[in-house]
Order: sequence, then structure tokens, then C-alpha cells
Amino acid sequence: MSEDTKTLEEKFRRQNKSCFILGASGETGKVLLQELLERNIFSKITLIGRRQLSFEDKAYENLIQEVVDFEKLDDYAAAFKGHDVGYCCLGTTRAKAGADGFIRVDHDYVLKSAELAKAGGCSHFHLESSRGADKKSSFLYLKVKGQVEAEIEALGFDRLAIYRPGVLLVDRQESRPGEWLARKFFSAFSAVCSNSMSISIQAVAKAMVSNTLLQPEQHAEILENKDIASLGKVNGK
Repeated sequence: MSEDTKTLEEKFRRQNKSCFILGASGETGKVLLQELLERNIFSKITLIGRRQLSFEDKAYENLIQEVVDFEKLDDYAAAFKGHDVGYCCLGTTRAKAGADGFIRVDHDYVLKSAELAKAGGCSHFHLESSRGADKKSSFLYLKVKGQVEAEIEALGFDRLAIYRPGVLLVDRQESRPGEWLARKFFSAFSAVCSNSMSISIQAVAKAMVSNTLLQPEQHAEILENKDIASLGKVNGK
């Protein structure tokens, strides 16, 4: 870690800010939480999800957990109040939830959460999206991702960071044969050349945390796969 990064972390830490994570039980969310705990830049971290999560490590003992019903989020507006920064790693797949279920989670839940966060005083929102997100796309997945990006940008956060990673290189606990084959291919491919199509889950998490420390001129920014890789270099390599 460079001295510049250490200085940024210490400066941010002194601001005594709090954050919340949506989707902390998912692949990106789990690694993001680990990264935030390790770098210790927030005075308070809240997990917002549909169930209570269990942790054995003492590093997790000071976390606050808010259990909500995503179908009735307006009833849980208090869970979204008082946070400076929000991280959204919420998502599912069409194969797992069906078309309607996918739209409900990746659009409806995400957008409503962002609305409540904004109303609750959150000024800085980080959204995990997808490479190729486009509200005009003919592909449902990319269209929904693009739509929710645009609608969250319209909410007017003081700062919005949208991350569009490619294929996530991670060993999921659940079995998704198609994704497993894609990960194996891109992992091998990226080992011999620069690859804009894939990225490790650790790099995404590191990029999200590192980007939190920065102060870009624009209020809203989109980080494509190569931008995420640059910010999320593991151990500076």
C-alpha cells in the first residue's frame, strides 16, 4: 500500500463516517465487507438484508444488522437513515429467479433501496452493475442493469459510482455450470494476456473501497472493467 493511500485512509477515517452494504451475503458483498473491515475506514458498518448473517470471526462482532422485507421496503425506511455511504451489491439471475423475479430484485429492490438511502441522508452511493449495461439493450439482463443505473443517477446523489465488471472470477458456493466454464476460460486467458472481459472478485471489492477515498470532479462516474482493475490491483500489482 502506498503512503498516498495510507494518508487518504487516515483522512477519511477521521471523518467518522458510516456506511451500509446491501447484498453482503453475495459473492461481491462478502469480499467487500472483508475489505472494509481490514481497512477500517468507517466508524460504523450496517448490513441490510433479508436475513441475519452469522460470523465467527471477532472482526465482525461490531457490525450492525438490519433485517428487512424487500417487498415492503417503505416499512423499513429507518434502516436506511443516517448512513454517509451506501454500497449496493444486490442481485440475482434470471435462471435462479425467473424473468419477473430478476427484475424485482435487480431493478425494484435496488432502486427502492437507493431512494430510501437518498431520503435518509446518504450522499455517496456505490452500485455494482455489469459490463454492457444499456437501458436500450434487447437483452433483459443488460437492459435492466442499464435502466436502474439511469434511474439511480436521476436521484441526484452528491456522488454516484457505478461499477461495470466483466465476468467475475470467483468460486461460487452454488453451482452454475455455465458461469464456471466461463470463469475457467477467462481465468486461463487473463493469465497470459490483458483481458477486459473478466476480473477477480477481490479486485472489484478493493476498487469499491479505494474509490470511496477519492474525490473526482464529476458527481456520477461509470467505471468499466479496465477502470475497476486499475483501482483494485491486489497488493499494488
